[in-house]
Amino acid sequence: MQIALLQLASPDHESVRDRLARVDRTVLAERALRDVDLLVLPEMWTAGYFSFEQYAERAEPFEGATLAAARTWATAVQAFVHVGSFVEVDAAGRLHNTSVVLAPDGALVAEYRKVHLFGYGSRESQLLTPGDSIGVGPVAGVPTGVTTCYDLRFPELYRSLVDEGVEQVVVCAAWPAARLEHWRLFTSARAVEQQVNLIACNAVGEQQGVLLGGHSRVVAPTGEVIVEAGADEGFTYADLDPTLPRAFRAEFPALADRRWSATTTTKEYA
Repeated sequence: MQIALLQLASPDHESVRDRLARVDRTVLAERALRDVDLLVLPEMWTAGYFSFEQYAERAEPFEGATLAAARTWATAVQAFVHVGSFVEVDAAGRLHNTSVVLAPDGALVAEYRKVHLFGYGSRESQLLTPGDSIGVGPVAGVPTGVTTCYDLRFPELYRSLVDEGVEQVVVCAAWPAARLEHWRLFTSARAVEQQVNLIACNAVGEQQGVLLGGHSRVVAPTGEVIVEAGADEGFTYADLDPTLPRAFRAEFPALADRRWSATTTTKEYA
């Protein structure tokens, strides 16, 4: 499976309209995408994750400008597209951090509203409503889970995905450079403990005085880092074997040795 990670900056001076137009040109001009199976973008690249004061005015319905642009890309390059995420306003007026995966024909494959909303040095948890379900769908025939940024700190979410049969997880993020080593640690840990291929795309540049970390990565269930980007905007490509998780689980069946689950009592475990 050929993966393309597109690191993007969302500078404060750039309007959402101009950013969408710029990214549209960037994607459609990238000839290498014609050989890609999956394109992944970062978290909140349209609105700018740290532009909290603009969340309400930059929110869009589910079928809004971000999804429309992504459908154009999916059909143009004939690839699955993970749109990253955007500020969604639902029918009740609530705001969500929403991710979507589209098939090459533009059809919906998976949708996910971020469950774990960040509070430390962030207003996300004050302004947005958390999701209450996981996001799973087939990407190029591979059962795939969808998570977002801060979710990486909560392994139980990833175990829930594995319980649904997921063999790879795609993560979009706006992870600060100040905690870059945590980014590397958690992306590797989630891949190894859940025995999945983990595909993680992070934002770059500066937003509201916060420097984003970049270093998007693809990690195999063995812990091998297939690729790691730098800190600049642009595409990073990876050739990922989608059969790795199933083969590694058969060779090293740690998941089969679980003795604890959400329904296990202390007495049963003892």
